[in-house]
Amino acid sequence: MSRFRILRRNDQGAAAIEFAIAVPILVMFIYGIFRIGLLMEANAGMQHALGEGARLATLFPTPTDTQITAKVNERLFGAGYGAFTVAPPTTDADSKTLTVTYTTPMDFLLVPGPTVTLTRSKKVYLPAT
Repeated sequence: MSRFRILRRNDQGAAAIEFAIAVPILVMFIYGIFRIGLLMEANAGMQHALGEGARLATLFPTPTDTQITAKVNERLFGAGYGAFTVAPPTTDADSKTLTVTYTTPMDFLLVPGPTVTLTRSKKVYLPAT
């Protein structure tokens, strides 16, 4: 039998080659899922902080905008990869709007991705005085 036929029938090492091709893709998927999980954690942290700020804003006597912003900043939690920005509350006649923004670059190990910005707002109706 010729060497070519022997090599053609030999399948030793095929699993190693398939493994070498599949593992980097699998690792990138797992890392991507992890990064999306961090986004969801930051989203939950923003919602929690906005809820705490809203609770503080509804107290009587009404706290100042600086106190509300400080409370929201104090209660934020989430991934350390991005940056939170707390906007000063905007005041209408009978309400305040609290806004938090989270910005992070989404990279998938060796593949750069877009910058993701999450913005959450909560409208708080002030107590009648």
